[in-house]
Amino acid sequence: MASNNDPFEFRDFEEAANLLDANRDAVTISIGDEDLKAERQKPAGGFSPDVADDDPLGSDDKTELLAGQKKSAPFWTFEYYQAFFDVETHHVKERIIGSMLPWPGKNFIRVYLRKNPDLYGPFWICTTLVFACAISGNISTFLQNFENSGYKYTSEFQKVTIAATAIFTYAWLVPLGLWGFLLWRNNKILNLVSYSFMEIICVYGYSLSIYIPAVVLLTIQIEWLRWCFIVVALCVSGLVLAMTFLPALRDDNPRVMIAVIAIILLLNALLAVGCKTYFFSTPESAPHINDTLAAVTVKQTSP
Repeated sequence: MASNNDPFEFRDFEEAANLLDANRDAVTISIGDEDLKAERQKPAGGFSPDVADDDPLGSDDKTELLAGQKKSAPFWTFEYYQAFFDVETHHVKERIIGSMLPWPGKNFIRVYLRKNPDLYGPFWICTTLVFACAISGNISTFLQNFENSGYKYTSEFQKVTIAATAIFTYAWLVPLGLWGFLLWRNNKILNLVSYSFMEIICVYGYSLSIYIPAVVLLTIQIEWLRWCFIVVALCVSGLVLAMTFLPALRDDNPRVMIAVIAIILLLNALLAVGCKTYFFSTPESAPHINDTLAAVTVKQTSP
């Protein structure tokens, strides 16, 4: 049997009260309702939740995301450009249709891009246009000389290189120069509308989409109809560019505004007319001259 002096023996509250009466100098601790609630809410193990003990990296990421201040990757990294290829299919379709059917007064950047430019659409539009020019140009050359018995068809693969150089130079270097000019003018005139470099590239890329069906139709061997196709495509593409960049220059000097818009339209016209004259030139008269000379030679040699 346990001894009465055993300190680990359970004792009733009445006995505890008698002990307190015997020893008036003992220290007592009172546990109230609030202390009991706090004790119950305290997690097991004696640890209290502390924000500082959480993962600091995860906390920083959550804070930046909620505040909209997530740092972007540097522009020389792949992650920076990867974001511009993350675009929905219906957005690309909507932007292509908007570039082919421009409506007066609608700014392409404000209506279709909405601060979310992409490089997916412009890249594939330029690539498709390159192969469309090269393939349609070869088909046009074959059809032009189809009735010539002495003509032997050979594929002109150099047209792919020439088309790629012209189209990608226009779609990338011209926006770079325009962006630099607008940035310079914006520093001098503070109330000008400013566009980012990616937004300008996106506009130029989508403005070339109208040339893809026009280039395919240029295989038709009717010269005046060819020029009609290329002029319509030129006007549609130029209208998209003019309506987009006119608001950015409206508050500038009128002479500067007219000069910049004229240069934009002139470069667009040079690309269209250059592709027409190089890839879809009119049939040369050299085969006919050779046939005439051959006929004259036969007549002279005949008795």
